Amino acid sequence: MTVTFVTGTDTEVGKTVATAALVVALRAAGEQPYVIKPAQTGMAEEDYGDLDAVRHLAGPVPGHEGVRLQAPLAPDTAARLEGVTLPDLATQRDAIVDAEAEHHVLVEGAGGVLVPLGHHWNVIDLAETVAHAGVPVRFVVVARAGLGTLNHSALTVQAIAHRGLEVGGVVIGSWPATPDLAAEQNLLDLPVLTGVPVLGRIPQRSGLMSVEEFTAAAAGWLTLPAD
Repeated sequence: MTVTFVTGTDTEVGKTVATAALVVALRAAGEQPYVIKPAQTGMAEEDYGDLDAVRHLAGPVPGHEGVRLQAPLAPDTAARLEGVTLPDLATQRDAIVDAEAEHHVLVEGAGGVLVPLGHHWNVIDLAETVAHAGVPVRFVVVARAGLGTLNHSALTVQAIAHRGLEVGGVVIGSWPATPDLAAEQNLLDLPVLTGVPVLGRIPQRSGLMSVEEFTAAAAGWLTLPAD
């Protein structure tokens, strides 16, 4: 199987809805997805989290969370302030590798690609350790539609590629109903500047859809990265 790491150019760019759309697209392609959220912040234990949101949109899907922290900060910072010991890199890697034996695993990061998910490690470090375990790994980068996305997307792709890891493409996490000139031109410029394709656009407010509406439409929003 394969492990796809879903990362963002920043926080609040639509990673969770993009992850749900990837679940739908993978199912349509005959694969069995499994969703992992290694760390989530700004959440109490009883709160509705990102994995809940994926299931609300895409329907039942196996998966698990690594840890929840209440402070809306980077996981390493929130854990330090709350006196919590985060799962270490090896523990997170082993959970992904175990799930990958029977599923196409989607790992949704927290914030941007260099945000620490644990003590001095980020989603690139996690992907690298999974790759070193002999598992096929790739990234999907979720980006904004408008001004600023060219720089943020290129920096994110370069940071991943610098570690010798594959980027399958970029997904626009929230495509406006009436895109402005910048958004329209970014569709042309993103592949040139990043060197990877735009895999698709998630329509704005898709996260408010019912599961029936979302699962009927989502596979048409994306092209899965080529193996």
